[in-house]
Amino acid sequence: MNQIAPIFKKEFFGYFRSPVGYVILAVFHIVVISLAIFAGYYESNQANLNTLWNFLPWAFLIFIPATGMRLWSEEKRSGSIELLFTLPISPLSAVLGKFLAAWAFIGISLALTFSLALTTSYLGDPDWGVLISGYFGSLLLAASYLSISSVCSALTKNQVIAFVISVLICFLATIFGSHILLSVLEKFAAPGVIEFFGNFSFLNHFQTMTRGLIEIGAISFFTTLTIAFLAINVIVLEK
Repeated sequence: MNQIAPIFKKEFFGYFRSPVGYVILAVFHIVVISLAIFAGYYESNQANLNTLWNFLPWAFLIFIPATGMRLWSEEKRSGSIELLFTLPISPLSAVLGKFLAAWAFIGISLALTFSLALTTSYLGDPDWGVLISGYFGSLLLAASYLSISSVCSALTKNQVIAFVISVLICFLATIFGSHILLSVLEKFAAPGVIEFFGNFSFLNHFQTMTRGLIEIGAISFFTTLTIAFLAINVIVLEK
């Protein structure tokens, strides 16, 4: 913990030392809220955030790789990664510190969308348990995407390449087991194969939590995936 805290502080406050962090937060907030509203938030006449949850995973496909692409690519490009590991800091502590800082930054972006939840509360009588479950699921989904982006950032010095690879992998992970893919598989795959793919669906597990069902399976899925990619991140850095 003593090694993680300095890395966390450096990375987290680094997002706010330049206008870039504020611009990312503002753009994310405006885009996500606008998509939710124009997708029929008011027309649905329902006190929920379903329109927000429908678009959030797809917004994450751009926002999270944009946040995570600099985690290690910038360190490699500037050469500061050699200096970092001459300090008494283990690769695991460095990975966790950077990851938690970026995750906290993403948490702030999600907190900004809470204005829509307050609007929902003002206009109707929402089930706050369902809303909180949806935000909890969003944080878990974000952690999974971020761990993937962190590995991609550790593989290259170029932030643009890290961003593109992260978007591609996160996109494939999103459609893996989705209704789009399953509808195609239904034409020629056995029911067991379809069920197997469905169990690894990011969207299915996320949508389960947005309905207010905090299942152990969904939590285990996102947590295991995040830990696995963080472990890969450590291995990449050690090699």
